[in-house]
Order: sequence, then structure tokens, then C-alpha cells
Amino acid sequence: MEPILHLSIPVADLDAAREFYIDGLGCRPGQAMTGGMDVWFYGLQLTLQVRPDQLLSDEQQGVRHFGVTLDPAELDALLARLESISVRWLSRPNTDTADTMRGKTSAKIADPSGNVIELKSYPDARAALG
Repeated sequence: MEPILHLSIPVADLDAAREFYIDGLGCRPGQAMTGGMDVWFYGLQLTLQVRPDQLLSDEQQGVRHFGVTLDPAELDALLARLESISVRWLSRPNTDTADTMRGKTSAKIADPSGNVIELKSYPDARAALG
């Protein structure tokens, strides 16, 4: 069996989180449990737990984040879908052409509970690893 990465994050409102991750980001729903649910975020088992007391303040957001590196066409399609819904953009899509970034395109958004998600692509996926 291939390893399955897992991350658990706090959310304030499970219905809002479900709508954001499933309808907005296109995640596949996983199992539901009392006070939470799993979604499949690009191969990552992401557990959304109703824990409003554990949310980050606005000053704490940004450094702690998670995300995904996608094929450029997949990122373009996802960004277009996000433009059509109400999403909190922390940084709009931008392409960095500096040599060290190798043409990285990235954007950061926040889910309804303030969890920060980075979405990015590289013209050559190997750049993400080196």
C-alpha cells in the first residue's frame, strides 16, 4: 500500500468547510464523524475538525499553511473555478520569474475558518523538488 499523508485542521463551521473544500476546491468527501469529516485534498486525507477555539488569529496566518503543486493547466482550471465563487484571496495568482523560483505561479487563499492554502505550479514539475 502506498503511504497516505494525513493532516487535521480546526474549522469553525463544518457546513461552510464542506462547501468550500468539496464545491470550491473540488475535493472528494471522505468519512464523516461526530464533529468533523475527511476530504481528499489531492491525495492528502484532510480531516476537518470542529474546533473553533483552535483557529489562528489573522496575525498567525500565512507562515502555517498547506497546499498543492499542480500541473499548470490544472492550476489554471482551479483558479478559474475559484474566481467564480466567494473566496478570500490572501495573494492573487502571480508568476515569479526569478531564477530561484523557476517560473513558479502561486496564489494563497483562506478557507472560511482562516486556514491558509497555497496553490502553485511550475512549468517543469521537477523545479518543485530542487
